[in-house]
Amino acid sequence: MLLLPAIDLMGGEVVRLKRGLATEKTVYSSEPVAFAKKWETAGADWLHLVDLDAAFGGTPKNLDHVARICAAVNIPCELGGGMRTLENVRAAFSAGISRVILGTKAAESGDFIREMCEEFGGDRIAVGIDAKNGLVAVKGWTETTARQATELALAAQDAGAGTIIYTDIATDGMLEGPNYTAMEDLLGILDCNLIASGGVSRVEDLQKLSLLPGLYGTIIGKALYEGRITPPLPRFEKKNGI
Repeated sequence: MLLLPAIDLMGGEVVRLKRGLATEKTVYSSEPVAFAKKWETAGADWLHLVDLDAAFGGTPKNLDHVARICAAVNIPCELGGGMRTLENVRAAFSAGISRVILGTKAAESGDFIREMCEEFGGDRIAVGIDAKNGLVAVKGWTETTARQATELALAAQDAGAGTIIYTDIATDGMLEGPNYTAMEDLLGILDCNLIASGGVSRVEDLQKLSLLPGLYGTIIGKALYEGRITPPLPRFEKKNGI
């Protein structure tokens, strides 16, 4: 199971939100590159970058910081937030990103997912599914749709996306533990990579997630910034070759 520390960017600062609310923001640093290097040294497999300004407003605002992060580390980075046009996706790759995360636009258009996979390759395209009570939320989590998260996951996979990133809004930034049931449900229906996001609060949460058969990776956010999980990042041996 890969470990992906999160670096959420807003106005060039490293922040964390509670349940995706901009009003529940904690600022940790004005030097995102320093955190990127810190997490790389700690043993990160990837860095999970989010342009929160773009997630709320639709237009990338932190690409300069993203480019500096990509240039400063030797591990791959993925980026989400505002990836709603071909131009934005191409700009992210030009900044050095290895995998782009489609969110709001993916929920609106399966054709857009397919077009991006055909243009850049499915292994470089992830679909981020943010869910509240099993329903897809969009536009920086400010709107909840009537679409089931599981239905969107299958549609994204069918469109060619190589990775699904599932975030449970109710647990994100709350340090109360992941939604294991949702992860198990998705693993039962998907063949593509699945990354868990939201709620990791301690090493034991990571250990429990690592035992889920086939889970590709886990994003770690607030637990790192609050010192609940400290470097170096833990590693777990899976049993029975799982």
